[in-house]
Amino acid sequence: MRKSSTRLAGVAAIAGLVVLSACGSDSNDADEAAATTGAPAATEAPADDMADEPGTIIDVATANGSFGTLGVAVEVAGLVDTLSSEGPFTVFAPTDDAFAALPEGLVDCLLLEENAEVLTSILTYHVVSGEVMSTDLTTGPVATVQGEDIAVDVTDGVVLNESVNVVIADVPASNGVIHAIDGVLLPPTVAAGLDAFVASCPA
Repeated sequence: MRKSSTRLAGVAAIAGLVVLSACGSDSNDADEAAATTGAPAATEAPADDMADEPGTIIDVATANGSFGTLGVAVEVAGLVDTLSSEGPFTVFAPTDDAFAALPEGLVDCLLLEENAEVLTSILTYHVVSGEVMSTDLTTGPVATVQGEDIAVDVTDGVVLNESVNVVIADVPASNGVIHAIDGVLLPPTVAAGLDAFVASCPA
């Protein structure tokens, strides 16, 4: 029950990522109203000036407000410039709820300066080179920037490593695409030593 409620909360919280896509219909409504009333139709701005053009992956995630922990982690790991560069990149982005579901104290421990290498390994495990839309994914391994593979299953939705679900797919950014996920992916090398790592964290 907790998993379902967490997933629903994550979906509701991150729905803002795609709400801008609905705005395109507003101009059509305005044109129809103008034709009915005789008022001049609004002039569309040139494409270069469109306010709703997506920003970088960092811009889109930050503006949404549901990826606060991810944003802090990316900054601590020194990956802001990388994920703001031309790319393109595909990012499987854990929501704040996904980070909150990790073992108690783990996030705070990962954000310590001395654990930057482990944090970077985890974050880059969520990044795939190139722009990979959800429709491009097939069941099987997908190589990550970190070097280890993510196991993808598209039998029923998109499931990663058998337990993490893509809850919002194909969110556009100027340098790639974001897929919001309801869990944090751990590279196999990190997962194998997770208990020892947690035990080493300050109480």
